[in-house]
Amino acid sequence: MAKTKIAFVCTDCGTEHGQWQGQCSSCRAWNTLSQVNLGNNNSPAAKADFRSKGYAGQQSDVQSLVDIDLESLPRFSSSIGELDRVLGGGLVPGSVILVGGNPGAGKSTLLLQIMCTLADIDKSALYVTGEESLQQVGMRAQRLNLPQQKLKLLAETNVEQICQAAQEHKPSLLVVDSIQVMHSSDVPSAPGSVSQVRECAAYLIQYAKQTNTVLFLVGHVTKEGNLAGPKVLEHMIDCFVMLEGGTDSKYRILRSQKNRFGAVNELGVFAMTEQGMKEVKNPSAIFLARTEEDSAGSLVMVLWEGTRPLLVEIQALVDTSPLGNPRRVAVGLEQNRLAMLLAVLHRHGGLYMADQDVFVNVVGGVKVSETSADLALLLAIVSSFKDKPIDRDTVVFGEVGLAGEIRPVQGGQERLQEAAKHGFKRAIVPKANVPKTRVEGLEVIGVNKIEQALAAL
Repeated sequence: MAKTKIAFVCTDCGTEHGQWQGQCSSCRAWNTLSQVNLGNNNSPAAKADFRSKGYAGQQSDVQSLVDIDLESLPRFSSSIGELDRVLGGGLVPGSVILVGGNPGAGKSTLLLQIMCTLADIDKSALYVTGEESLQQVGMRAQRLNLPQQKLKLLAETNVEQICQAAQEHKPSLLVVDSIQVMHSSDVPSAPGSVSQVRECAAYLIQYAKQTNTVLFLVGHVTKEGNLAGPKVLEHMIDCFVMLEGGTDSKYRILRSQKNRFGAVNELGVFAMTEQGMKEVKNPSAIFLARTEEDSAGSLVMVLWEGTRPLLVEIQALVDTSPLGNPRRVAVGLEQNRLAMLLAVLHRHGGLYMADQDVFVNVVGGVKVSETSADLALLLAIVSSFKDKPIDRDTVVFGEVGLAGEIRPVQGGQERLQEAAKHGFKRAIVPKANVPKTRVEGLEVIGVNKIEQALAAL
């Protein structure tokens, strides 16, 4: 038997070393070298046909960009409209999609629904479970009343065995739940380690690329909410979507953080029901479940999520602080930006809040990452500080600069149309976002400075 070749790879930078040493000579990190078997001709990896064909199959000739045939691999629907929106229009053959989320968010439920539905319409599908037994998966499918006749199941954690079974059944879709429990015979470390996750993912991705199989990988998250495992895993896959939402709410938000086939930061909304994950086609309606009475500190803003506007309510509470260092608490918003906007409000709006506790919250668990919420946040804070309610029919968006100016944001026309569709009568927006043609039923007020926005209230 030929001797197995080994190497020592740094888990931080990926540099290979001929022998183990305490410090990586490339990135200078300590105790990051892990042993990796390079394999031999008798190993299962060498016997696999697709492993000997390179990363993406047989080597092709150099081609011009305009000569590449794009019709040979058409997209197809996942049977769920919100997921198709997040993925950029549907599933692409040969794509690798990493699905992350907290425990109990509904990752396995969503993927099982997709696989059962597509398998029932003559799309060959293989669901590989490494954390649950086949009986548990079957019980979930039965509880959700899913079609169970055509979906193939496999309980396995060895990637060589998984790819061997996939070569025999040739599925169009393959789910691996989850990548953190998979292991390769060529890597001596324990499942879930950096080297195992990286090598197992590379093995599965190589199979998916060469066979044009849609591959779903389920990923764990850390207690901070980030994807567990090496950062290189996010570089290897084509799409990375995160399923947000806890057990205290029935709504789940699917957000794309990387997408080679569509827009990033696209957002899809689902409701967890007894029949599984149901798509919410009008998410603005669920985030606008407001009380009948006007309340100080409550205001509706229009966000831009991916390719569509989204109406969300923001709430602020300003109260006299008994502490020498007042609190600044932001839920769903960046706390550093809240502190910056309070300084702008003091300097250019003339409102002193250094002795006030300020609490802000985005209703519905939405996380706001864009700057179009600045103006709505400031006006909600002023409303709570002066204890004066804002008209319920008012909607606001706009970015606030350090000089107190109101800057325009993208998609102004679409945001105003979305607000008018939900019955809002007045909008306070940056002057550059005022449309040339009147929006039916909506009074648009353009402002350039914070003083003008406060006067418009």
